[in-house]
Amino acid sequence: MDFPLARAIVPRLELVADTGSTNADLRENAADAEGWPHLATLVTRNQTAGRGRLDRTWVAPADSALAISVLLRTIPADPAARGWIPLAAGASMAEAIAEQLIGHDVAVKWPNDVLVDGRKICGILAEATTAAVIVGAGVNTAMTIEQLPVPTATSFASLGVVVDEDRLLSAYLEKLDGHLSALTASGDAVVSGLHGVVSARCATLGLRVSVSLPAGRSLDGVATAIDAEGRLLVESDGREYPISAGDVVHVRPAGT
Repeated sequence: MDFPLARAIVPRLELVADTGSTNADLRENAADAEGWPHLATLVTRNQTAGRGRLDRTWVAPADSALAISVLLRTIPADPAARGWIPLAAGASMAEAIAEQLIGHDVAVKWPNDVLVDGRKICGILAEATTAAVIVGAGVNTAMTIEQLPVPTATSFASLGVVVDEDRLLSAYLEKLDGHLSALTASGDAVVSGLHGVVSARCATLGLRVSVSLPAGRSLDGVATAIDAEGRLLVESDGREYPISAGDVVHVRPAGT
């Protein structure tokens, strides 16, 4: 496993045969800014103790998925602008995946699940440390139809495509770096253009959704927009609610 295109983009790229969690590994090294600089990346095809949003486990058969974690040190000074980092990662991965899945609808379910033809191919988890932000992504690459964990999942292989992993990784890193550099320089997602990029890729907008909120609450309505802070705006009973965190489900009409 080698990634010459990706190596040309980042200052450090580590490839490991297997590990419990690439995010956890980077977190252990986050204090070492010299050894693990901005955009340092860790990759494996066998992650045995991965974690998704809401502390869900993320486990895939060996060699069926690519786990990628990136260490980000050059980030916006404003904590509110940093909230755009997970959304930038989702849009970046969607753009990278779309390059190899021509003819398929590649979009993002807010905030950062990447969907292909409505099925999930990649999940992303961003975690803050005292020194950096770590963005982890798990992409279903060689996973067969039989190996897919749920009917709403998909993979390159199940779509009949042999993915070029180096091209995928390098495109993702390049796009992520570009979006975050623009965000950091301006400090504003709208001014940097990131708001427009994320909104254009967001499959959630315009759909009826059900949002699971903290403390067991829920909200049903129509997702209307993403605001300047990256929050999902949901219209329900004539009011618009900004959602900054929660599990969003796309509600499909009966019979579809």
